[in-house]
Amino acid sequence: MTVSLQNLSKIGLLEKHETSTDQVRRMLESAGRSIRDATQDSISLETRLDAAYRAITQLCMVALWVNGYRPSKSKPGHHQTMIQSLVHSIGLARNRMLLLDTVRIKRNAIDYTGADVDKASVNESIEAANHLLRHTTRWIAGNKPQFSVRT
Repeated sequence: MTVSLQNLSKIGLLEKHETSTDQVRRMLESAGRSIRDATQDSISLETRLDAAYRAITQLCMVALWVNGYRPSKSKPGHHQTMIQSLVHSIGLARNRMLLLDTVRIKRNAIDYTGADVDKASVNESIEAANHLLRHTTRWIAGNKPQFSVRT
């Protein structure tokens, strides 16, 4: 059974949010900078993974904003909710969403256990963030053109 954004709102995981093209533009630009930061070999793998993940969460936020929502501030697990809602907010394929959720889990392991980061995971995270950026901007242009911006 799939859960729509409206249903996520009804159970308190999402709240209504009014956005602007300027807010969307700023967040898309920030996500692009985060992805570029993640590609820098001069910083640690841990920091690079964190930058790629930051881009992913920024893009998840944009996907919700253009649909009139944001994650609830009063409920735990808002990163998981944002990532898993991508199948509803911008029609992201389930397998792509699961890959992004894997990045979230790896990032949490690093933050809370000090787990090691491998270069393959960093590269996979960067590619996942890049794919999400492309998908998000294409989806907005085709479905919510009032928020379409050039990044």
